[in-house]
Amino acid sequence: MDVAIVLLNWNGVSLLKEFLPSVVVNSKAAKVYIIDNGSTDDSVAFVEEHYPSISLIKLDENLGFCRGYNEGLKKIKASYYVLLNTDVEVTAGWLEDPIRVLSTDDTVGICQPKIKAWKQKDSFEYAGAAGGYIDTLGYPFCRGRLFEKLEEDKGQYNDFKEIFWASGACLFIKAELFHRSKGFDANFFAHMEEIDLCWRVKNMGYKTIYCGTSTVYHVGGATLVKNNPKKTFLNFRNSMLSMIKNLPIHRWIPKILARLLLDGLAGGYFLCKGEYLHTLAVIKAHFSFYTIVFKYIGKKQGYTFSPRYKGSIVLDYFLRGKKRTSEIKGLEFPNYTPFS
Repeated sequence: MDVAIVLLNWNGVSLLKEFLPSVVVNSKAAKVYIIDNGSTDDSVAFVEEHYPSISLIKLDENLGFCRGYNEGLKKIKASYYVLLNTDVEVTAGWLEDPIRVLSTDDTVGICQPKIKAWKQKDSFEYAGAAGGYIDTLGYPFCRGRLFEKLEEDKGQYNDFKEIFWASGACLFIKAELFHRSKGFDANFFAHMEEIDLCWRVKNMGYKTIYCGTSTVYHVGGATLVKNNPKKTFLNFRNSMLSMIKNLPIHRWIPKILARLLLDGLAGGYFLCKGEYLHTLAVIKAHFSFYTIVFKYIGKKQGYTFSPRYKGSIVLDYFLRGKKRTSEIKGLEFPNYTPFS
């Protein structure tokens, strides 16, 4: 297999010590790379001393998730990239089926394994779970995870499914397609950049597939914890960016108006909980969005709308009390038969 497993690191020596062993042991058929984002800790020295077989790409400064990967991957030649967070533990055989799907099906561009919680290994993990989708207003959700509600893994998602987006925590992609799509959008900096990438790849005519026979365990929040206002800012702003980038311009206004209402309610919710910095983050997210939205006018190259949930996951969850993916009517998860 001509596979490059690529970890983006920034001051993460403790994570490298914890999780690199599983990557090295369970990835014999691939080449492991670390893109170092200008770390000031002992990350580089640790890798050079303990893992001399790992190729290091050293960037001069912290370019963030998007630019860090974009710049680093320019220097890595392979047929397939596996973009892997430094806080992920992989398991035996984790590479086989996702790479097999990519290599045997010309219509597939991206794959994702089952992503479970490292701290609670019988549960799905927030960032990816069993594959990602978005609703009509650009709010993301996953099979196995609706907002903060995580499902226990009881084998209900041991399948192969077409999904809308794959998690950036562990994302398999054809290298040629990553570069042809121009990689991650640097305006995102971090968070939800993978949704935008998957949407653009889908607009290019390729599928994203979830492989439930491959499992990894993700800590989550190792860079920005879930209650960090900066993460709130990036999540709200970037979900709107991904939506307007990949939809026709005539659909923008009603969706932005609806987002103003629902995001305003979210800001009020944070306010009632005394989380004032998160309320401010939602407001800042909208102002930031409006300052850069016009950069994308006239730059689209085609659109696709399925598999996109036509309802509102916000209303389903908060008003209708739907806490599991299986409880939501109208969701369409196209079946995928691998290796046919």
